[in-house]
Amino acid sequence: LSLIASSKTSRTDIESILEKDIGGYLARLEKDYSIIKSVRPLLAKPNARVQKYFIEDNFLNFWFRFVYKYRNAIEIGNYKYVNDIVERDFITYSGHFLEKYFIEKLALTKQYSLIGNYWERRNKNEIDIVAINEKEKKVVIGEVKLNSANIN
Repeated sequence: LSLIASSKTSRTDIESILEKDIGGYLARLEKDYSIIKSVRPLLAKPNARVQKYFIEDNFLNFWFRFVYKYRNAIEIGNYKYVNDIVERDFITYSGHFLEKYFIEKLALTKQYSLIGNYWERRNKNEIDIVAINEKEKKVVIGEVKLNSANIN
């Protein structure tokens, strides 16, 4: 879970770091416990192996990304160290949540039949948001960027 929270979201990435097969663990975390969710690129075949895993709960995601990972610094009371890391990594960390927010906003418009992300193997090409209106044959493609100047 710590690896997924730290943006190691493909099974290949996780297995190469852990040096073991984790397919069964991922399946249980998704199906039995609903802790993670596997996501495929928009328009990918249902059995496509290009999928990413995300932690469903925002609190757990933050916990494994910052608290669990830096628990030793927290245990010795080095809160400034952890705070500096959170401030340094927040823009990158929050990008996924901002994408989810805009996908939800697009879904609320009821104008699109398909909304999601697109990527290719090894993240060669990645598009943050793709929204397709099949009826009118229109596509919206979006790149999501957080402007740190707007955060205080």
